[in-house]
Amino acid sequence: MNTAKTLLNFVLAGALLGIVVASWMGPAFLGWYNETPFATQTMCNLPEVIRRSTSSLLTYQAIGAGIGGLVLLVLGILFVRRASRRAREQAEQTPPATPGATA
Repeated sequence: MNTAKTLLNFVLAGALLGIVVASWMGPAFLGWYNETPFATQTMCNLPEVIRRSTSSLLTYQAIGAGIGGLVLLVLGILFVRRASRRAREQAEQTPPATPGATA
């Protein structure tokens, strides 16, 4: 159960980090992507542009959350495996207590 909690914490932290990065980088990318070429003026349907831009930003946030969660899941698995290996090595190094021996 402890391993599942640790991995879940890593996944949630990665998802949050992915959302933050996508929210930070998304508007700059959307501005560049929706900019008119050669500085020409265009007439556009503003509600459609806003709807499309908002949809794109939410999509990028979901993708960022998925990538961040996946990357930190892998790191969490490596962390848990290393911690269990250390615990096993420490258990092998400590001598077993003899029954009846008191200090």
